[in-house]
Amino acid sequence: MTDEDVLVVGGGLAGLTAALFTARADLDTRVVSTGEPILRRNAHLENFPGFPAGVNPRLLLDSTREQAERNGVQFTDDRVERVAPLDSEDPPYPEDGDLGPGGEASGFTVSLDDGDALTATHVVAASWSDPSYLDDLDISLVQRGSKQFVGVDDLGRTDVDGLYAAGRLAKQYHQAVVTAGHGAQVAITLLEDSDRPFYHDWVVPEGYFTERGREVPPGCEEIDESERRRREDEARAALRESVADPHPDEPTMHPSVADEE
Repeated sequence: MTDEDVLVVGGGLAGLTAALFTARADLDTRVVSTGEPILRRNAHLENFPGFPAGVNPRLLLDSTREQAERNGVQFTDDRVERVAPLDSEDPPYPEDGDLGPGGEASGFTVSLDDGDALTATHVVAASWSDPSYLDDLDISLVQRGSKQFVGVDDLGRTDVDGLYAAGRLAKQYHQAVVTAGHGAQVAITLLEDSDRPFYHDWVVPEGYFTERGREVPPGCEEIDESERRRREDEARAALRESVADPHPDEPTMHPSVADEE
């Protein structure tokens, strides 16, 4: 068995959103990140839907991480040095006969900067556009100037089964709403590929399905009026608390400017 069903490399909006969706589908999910997504350089985010006057980008990242944690995502604050196929020389070797079509153990070994290693059945690469930690995998790469991206199909699959790429690394537009949406799309693709029962991640009013003689589909939940109001009250309280005070962190300056200073 692997340590995780899903390991996400990168804690920006693409990675956090992908992790949120896989965790809510009951896949054991871990995000490995250094904690410095590019969005933290943004002074004020003004084109993300739902915030008429914009939103502090560091607050948006922190709130999305908190949301992922509430839904069961685990976090490791470290840098991924290498992702390699899981084989008989990579401990722990699966003891349940979970082998890939070629006889190799399915999944990946993810080596961290601190010397530790994790294993995962699926990996979502959602870091900035430096895929050097994927050099041990036979994937397509796209060079654009100084940036290198991972080649993916329309739904975020790479050339390697079980490996996906989301957000900027997958050559998505450099906009927060785009990368967040792509993270969700890639996660749903992963769920479909893993044959995980899934219809929609959707909370609906009581009776929406059952009063039509249908079972509640996988991934959906019916809630009654009192539970709906309880959740709404909780959400309003959490939102008020999150914006009660200015965010303590300043934007992270571009490294070239910081070096000059």
